[in-house]
Amino acid sequence: MDSRNKQNSIMRLHNLLLLLLIGLTAVAKVTADFDDDDDDEGAVEVEPDETEPIVTEKPVYETPKLKMKPFFAEPFDNVQEFKKRWTQSQAKKDGAEEEISKYDGKWAVEEPKESSLLGDLGLILKSKAKHHAVASKLDRPFDFSGKPFIVSYEVKFQNGLDCGGAYIKLLSGSDKIDLKSFHDKTPYTVMFGPDKCGLDHKLHFIFRHKNPLTGEIEEKHANKPSGKLDKYFTDKKTHLYTLVVNPDNTFEVSVDNNVVNSGSLLEDVNPPVNPPKEIEDPKDKKPEDWDENEKIPDPDASKPEDWDEDQPIEIPDESAVKPDGWLDDEQPLIPDPDAAKPDDWDEEMDGEWEAPLIENPECQNAPGCGEWNRPNIPNPLYKGKWRPPMIDNPNYQGEWKPRRISNPHWFEDNEPYKMTPINALGLELWSMTDEIVFDNFIITDDREEHTTWLQQTWEKKNNAELYSSGGTSALVQGILDVTQDRPWLWAVFLVVVVLPVVLLVAYCCISKDKSEDIDAARKKTDEPSPDDESEVKGDNPDETGDSKKTAKKSKAALEPQEEPEVEEDEEISQEESQEEADEKSGSPRRSPRKRKSRKD
Repeated sequence: MDSRNKQNSIMRLHNLLLLLLIGLTAVAKVTADFDDDDDDEGAVEVEPDETEPIVTEKPVYETPKLKMKPFFAEPFDNVQEFKKRWTQSQAKKDGAEEEISKYDGKWAVEEPKESSLLGDLGLILKSKAKHHAVASKLDRPFDFSGKPFIVSYEVKFQNGLDCGGAYIKLLSGSDKIDLKSFHDKTPYTVMFGPDKCGLDHKLHFIFRHKNPLTGEIEEKHANKPSGKLDKYFTDKKTHLYTLVVNPDNTFEVSVDNNVVNSGSLLEDVNPPVNPPKEIEDPKDKKPEDWDENEKIPDPDASKPEDWDEDQPIEIPDESAVKPDGWLDDEQPLIPDPDAAKPDDWDEEMDGEWEAPLIENPECQNAPGCGEWNRPNIPNPLYKGKWRPPMIDNPNYQGEWKPRRISNPHWFEDNEPYKMTPINALGLELWSMTDEIVFDNFIITDDREEHTTWLQQTWEKKNNAELYSSGGTSALVQGILDVTQDRPWLWAVFLVVVVLPVVLLVAYCCISKDKSEDIDAARKKTDEPSPDDESEVKGDNPDETGDSKKTAKKSKAALEPQEEPEVEEDEEISQEESQEEADEKSGSPRRSPRKRKSRKD
């Protein structure tokens, strides 16, 4: 029986674990479906490299290689190449104090403190509370000629971020642009990247649009992402920021290849690219006799004769009676008899000293002290101030609005994608936190080329960081990331993970309790255990006929039957005689369980 129960328990445990596995698979499928829904057509996707084995040692960095030369690609592999290609600004920031106006923040190309790839260098912002500016020209200008504009780069806040930015500026202009004069007012075409100060987390996408009528430049800000961005500033991991602007005027902003913001340059930016065709006439004014009151007091209404406006809201309750035991001569508060005037009390400066008031101890057991007054009750005659009822205004003309006229500054630009050509990439930043790592910049118009670049750079680095952080922490972080924007998934986890575990624990506890109850019942009723049953059935080949008879007698003794009361001494004598007979016949002695219970 015990072996059968164990087999049943194992089967039930197997079923519960199978149910748990199915539930986890369902959660993963739901999460994957939501992630797939978030990735619109045209999003840059990176397929995981399943052929690479999992290694325990830190992998070695390899320089990315592309078949075609993009507009700009910078992996920061060589310090000397960085000095040749990049230019640090020598300008001053307009409107800043002289002491902090210089762009004297330090930059360094070195390996991060906790690099996941051996030998992987990056551009690191090294100074706190300084203005930083560095820029590099593109290998060839990007002119928005009908192909998608794709830019991505990596950022890692090694010390988190308190207040500062990590965005890039894609500078407008020609080949003659002077990068040594790069400052905050240098014209740019696109500004993109993370920014934070306090609790305000931003992911900028700003482009400068040129008015085709006046030639004026106006900044257009994409709407804010709907999801939370705070984890990208605090988890101290490398994150990939990608912007894609398509020729059909659509755009996508991604973090770690997950789209966090998307829309249209014509509809999802503020202020809009195209002004309205009509505007309110600024010269139009509301006429003096214009009546905007929808309701007016009824001029024909009059106050009723019995309306008394002088009646108070409440009146004393004449039916109230002073409670018995009320102490009229005692005050609720009395001076503290134990208080003493401080030694440094100056009556000329502080006035006459008075002891602080305390509750009167005489009033503690009384219904009240002091002068008794009747409580107030609502006045049934009170009506308040009379006002005439409101009626519809026969002269109501509605809410006045100025007339609309044609907008003299109206224009229509149906191709805001065609922005000012880009000639350089720059970092112009102020930060209260140092050790910000930038790496693997790329600007291209080829999606396959961009995907190849990511497979050789960010994907390898991201996988290495996941391996170095450990599988458990990565799993926990993954669950937190999934549920951050979808809190209702916690209910799914509760059903498919926690509930089966609770049922499993409860089942094990119940099975254990039942086993203990069965053993206890056997002890109380002297029922044979499984080992004893084998003896009763004669499984032992050495048993003699007398031992089998003894087993039958023991089995018969287990059956409920009425027996005459026997004195305790007689029972002991009978058992001893039986034991002697068993020894002579060679049959095994009965265990104490088979003995009949003695009466106390």
